[in-house]
Amino acid sequence: MTLPDERFRSIFRTAEFLAELTDPKSTPRIPKKIRDEARWCLRHYPTYYDLKELERAAPYVVQEQMEPLYRMIKQHGEDKK
Repeated sequence: MTLPDERFRSIFRTAEFLAELTDPKSTPRIPKKIRDEARWCLRHYPTYYDLKELERAAPYVVQEQMEPLYRMIKQHGEDKK
């Protein structure tokens, strides 16, 4: 099961990855078509600000950091299922 903090990091890292694909200096061998597609995907992709707003509204969906005790309890509960 994906935890809220893992989801936050995944969304944030995907944005970084797509941004890297759009930069010909950091990824010179990527075809223009892929670069353009990555740019299109980023156009309305959630920003860090959006993720923080979502965290405020729905911490059970995304959370930048989960309290260690809560994370342990949540993972332990999932192991029993």
